[in-house]
Amino acid sequence: MARILAIDYGSKRTGIAVTDELQLIASGLTTVATSDVLNFLKDYTSKEPVELFVVGEPKQMDNSASQSEGLILEFLKKLEKTLPQIPVKRVDERFTSKMAFQTMIDSGLKKKQRQNKALVDEISATLILQSYLYSK
Repeated sequence: MARILAIDYGSKRTGIAVTDELQLIASGLTTVATSDVLNFLKDYTSKEPVELFVVGEPKQMDNSASQSEGLILEFLKKLEKTLPQIPVKRVDERFTSKMAFQTMIDSGLKKKQRQNKALVDEISATLILQSYLYSK
């Protein structure tokens, strides 16, 4: 079975999470500079089979699209051109950054470690992927 890869797209950094081969467990993979994300995905998918990209969909409390949705839509067009064989699903990502920060607190990370925004993005991608897996 191929993996499912989740993307928490941001203007500076993009968090990446991936499932195991059985698609049971979501794990943080890395955080990459947003400018390098397409190259990272091309390289990763050349080494590991990926059957689906799950991309966070930022929404406001009233269910309208957030400001960053425009950037994500541009990214999705480029992703479609770069890796057209892999479909994309969107998952509501409201509160994932807050939940990621709380996860860091609950796991006992020191204040200095919790300031690592790359780690927050990676955990957010993992939460997006877990949300997708639960809904399946």
